[in-house]
Amino acid sequence: MEFNTWLAFLAATALISITPGAGAVNTMSTAIKFGFVKTLPSIMGLQVGLIIYLLIVAAGLGAILAASEQLFNVIKWFGVGYLVYLGIMKWKESELSKGSCRNQSKRKSFASAVVVNLTNPKAIVFLAAFLPQFVQPDLPLWPQYLIMGVTMIVIDILVMLGYSSLALRITPALSRHEKLQSRVFGSMFIACGGLLAASQK
Repeated sequence: MEFNTWLAFLAATALISITPGAGAVNTMSTAIKFGFVKTLPSIMGLQVGLIIYLLIVAAGLGAILAASEQLFNVIKWFGVGYLVYLGIMKWKESELSKGSCRNQSKRKSFASAVVVNLTNPKAIVFLAAFLPQFVQPDLPLWPQYLIMGVTMIVIDILVMLGYSSLALRITPALSRHEKLQSRVFGSMFIACGGLLAASQK
């Protein structure tokens, strides 16, 4: 991959990662509720989901999902249901006593984030259309996909750390309104589910 091509890919990836979505909502919600340390497994979980999608696209299977309306809808509605479930759980947190939801295992944070990323079929369809634009067909494909994959993962980690830091900055203002912040993030998860439900290929 030529350096100029990589720079263009880097800029596009940064812009895409900064755009808020379910992953950003999940990261900020985890940071505010459980602190920075437990946000790290969540961020890593998002990257595992991304790696799986990158491997699928690199293997050429992304085109199958992009072409299959039925498979796309199965994954989409599973994702909608999961995001709405997360939203409802956040709303229920607002009904619990203060401090009763402070414990969450790293494994649960990690697994939840993996599912959040994997249940968005728009991501794989987008990657299947986005990545080939930066591939140079006269060069070996796998090294190029590896470079793009590492770039996307590093950028996304940095962006998610930024969202986590932003969430921690506003935590003092929200600490006196735990019920409100739980309902806000619950509504954001449900809104992400609604956007996914309304999406088309």
